[in-house]
Amino acid sequence: MMESRLISAFRKTKSIVNQISSNSRLSRSGVCISNEPSSLIHSKTYSSFSFDLIPASQTSIIRSLSNLGFKAFRRHYPNHKGFCRPSFRNLSTAATASTEKKDGLRLLVTAGPRAQKLVGIWLFGSAAWVFSMVVLGGMTRLTRSGLSMTDWKFTGRLPPLTDEDWLVEFEKYKQSPEYKRVNKGMSIDDFKFIYWMEYAHRMWGRALGIMFALPFSYFLRKGYITLQLGLRLSGLFALGAGQGLIGWWMVKSGLEDPASEYAEPRVSPYRLAAHLTSAFVIYSGLFWTALSVVMHEPPAESVAWVKGAAKVKRLALPVSILVGFTAVSGAFVAGNDAGRAFNTFPKMGDTWVPEDIFSMKPLLRNFFENTSTVQESTYEMK
Repeated sequence: MMESRLISAFRKTKSIVNQISSNSRLSRSGVCISNEPSSLIHSKTYSSFSFDLIPASQTSIIRSLSNLGFKAFRRHYPNHKGFCRPSFRNLSTAATASTEKKDGLRLLVTAGPRAQKLVGIWLFGSAAWVFSMVVLGGMTRLTRSGLSMTDWKFTGRLPPLTDEDWLVEFEKYKQSPEYKRVNKGMSIDDFKFIYWMEYAHRMWGRALGIMFALPFSYFLRKGYITLQLGLRLSGLFALGAGQGLIGWWMVKSGLEDPASEYAEPRVSPYRLAAHLTSAFVIYSGLFWTALSVVMHEPPAESVAWVKGAAKVKRLALPVSILVGFTAVSGAFVAGNDAGRAFNTFPKMGDTWVPEDIFSMKPLLRNFFENTSTVQESTYEMK
């Protein structure tokens, strides 16, 4: 019984080889191709006789007979360029390359859509946290609370919990120029209010660092983040850590006695502008990175995507520059208390342009330290 099946299988192999020989070209969709569609022979035709008719235990013998048939074909037609054995590995590689070419996307997050969603939520949340930091910093500035804490520690510390602790902090504040020239006679309850405002601002920033670092470490360990994204986020984290140092560098300038005995103590407008600009850079970097994670870079072959992105870029770039200059000028207005110089609009007092806008020497100082010039520049930008 077995011999008859083997003989039958060998005959079918021989007939297929003869049929292959009669064709002029091999098929790419199966074993062979001919110029005429009617002569296509699919690989399933070849495999059916060996695996459908013969038991599984005998399939190795049939494969050997099949290989003998193909080898006979190669001996008779050594120069036939169309002949090849099917390679499932090559097919898989080709399919992968086709998919990548079709998509044309450069992903910043690996491990699938779920990982992409998690990283995107984390980055958008971090950007929102930075935005809240800017708002809280503005409230601290408006309530004149920034100079209430006269020392700084990178890791932070617990707030005063007892009356004795509050008295110690209050005594430190009494030694500052702001208390002596602006808040002399302040009650301890008023001091507690401005202290809590500054303390909340500092601790909110430290909490942001922890909230950013822990998920970042987790995503790195899971392998979700690519090298490109990891380097970008590491740079943003370094900027965030440096932001705390810039903040203390700014506050320290306000704890020094002013040059004039009639001037009110305030932080350096240059340091305040650096502090605010750094916050905007961190926020913009986080928000842009989050968009890059959830909204992939469009394929270069997509003309519609490229044209649309070009239109958005032409509009977004000048608007971003205008907003950036306005924000920085606002920092100089706040740092110089320029908002108090003139409280009328659109005129500045009785004139459109104050006479002393270029009174400082050298000329460049007027754009950063002259209250009239700083406020005038802000009006023009608005």
